[in-house]
Amino acid sequence: MKLPDKKYIASFDIDAQNTFTPVCPNELPVAEGDQIADELNAQAQFASLRLGSRDAHTMDALWLSDEEHAPLTPIEGHPDLDVRWPAHAIIGTKGFDFIAGLDPKAYDFQIYKGIEPDKHPYGACYHDLKNTLSTGAIEFLRCHGITTVICGGLATDYCVKNTVLQLKAAGFDVILNKAACRGIAPDTIAAAMEEMAAAGVKFVECAAELEA
Repeated sequence: MKLPDKKYIASFDIDAQNTFTPVCPNELPVAEGDQIADELNAQAQFASLRLGSRDAHTMDALWLSDEEHAPLTPIEGHPDLDVRWPAHAIIGTKGFDFIAGLDPKAYDFQIYKGIEPDKHPYGACYHDLKNTLSTGAIEFLRCHGITTVICGGLATDYCVKNTVLQLKAAGFDVILNKAACRGIAPDTIAAAMEEMAAAGVKFVECAAELEA
């Protein structure tokens, strides 16, 4: 795929954290989630800026599952919470850290999301589920003249999909690098791909298909 001038391109690593890999089996592990660093690093070579997002949660979060409230139990009465989840990406733990092979110092802009106990966003561009409280990612991209964003991360069918759709809605050309993503289940991955394609997202199988 032919790309525009590098100065107009950003690379976005979405929630590429241990919490979403087999490294943290008791959190929210995604099969092979720890194997995407090489592709994320490869796609970043085509970009002038690199962004990274991380779930950044605390143990007082209102969405935590427990013995009385199973994971995926609906939450009522909180506009920025939908369902309960096991504890994951707790700040200061191994789950919060980037996966092996990613350098935290390599990013020009980092986003921490879900710090507030009453919020559990999925997309990296907004702190709330209604997409009204910006994380600053869109503004950062715009003020640097970025028009194209190459995305990868975890998981395809949740935070990656939501971030990609937010970027498209903000007017960016978005390319999803499939080899830089892993998802949870075949059916939800397929549905996410269809939704992204319908929104105008472009796809490459791997970074080797990108052409400067």
